[in-house]
Amino acid sequence: MFAPARWPRLAAAVSDYSWLLTRGYSQPSGIKLVGDRFNLNQRQRAAVLRCACADEAVQTRRAKEIPLAVLAGHALWIDGFNVLTTIEVALAGGVVLRARDGCYRDIASVHGTYRKVEETRPAIAAVARTLAKSRPATCLWLLDRPVGNSGRLKELLLQGAAAHGLDWTAELVLDPDSRLIESDAIVASADSAILDRCRAWVNLARAVIDQHVAQARIVPMDGG
Repeated sequence: MFAPARWPRLAAAVSDYSWLLTRGYSQPSGIKLVGDRFNLNQRQRAAVLRCACADEAVQTRRAKEIPLAVLAGHALWIDGFNVLTTIEVALAGGVVLRARDGCYRDIASVHGTYRKVEETRPAIAAVARTLAKSRPATCLWLLDRPVGNSGRLKELLLQGAAAHGLDWTAELVLDPDSRLIESDAIVASADSAILDRCRAWVNLARAVIDQHVAQARIVPMDGG
């Protein structure tokens, strides 16, 4: 479904769907029109949904993006499950989508329970190595309290930070999205709703994957 031979068709679908969003078409009608035109299955349509966005959204997100190189001295809040899941997928050799706004996204999702996988500790270690170079003033991980095993993941994050000499904090909260949107800190997430409404953000998952996951299977949904 995401082999190189399919890339031009998938990128064209993202381009067409983004064009429709820019002109005010609703999500359901737009994705049906584009999905039917390009004969996409449900998984491919889900990928297009995750990677497309209106022109205005692209401009807004890029204007608020902070380069990782200038993160030093700033407070960083991390959308825990969002960032880690994408890195885990990349480490496992799964499909990682390069979206129109420059973010890396996956097609996995966390529903109810988070399960630690073989890639969890390496993913945390890769984030730690990346942030050790960027040197944010503080680093807070926000995890969804209702998600099962979020407490265990919190422990793993703090263990990973200690192993790399970093001073991370982590909190279990009912609604990480609202906390991230309202924060004055720079946030790390690829969640579109957060990127559209936060003050400033950093493309952490992409930076980690580009620097530390050479084998990542990146699908250029943006056509680049």
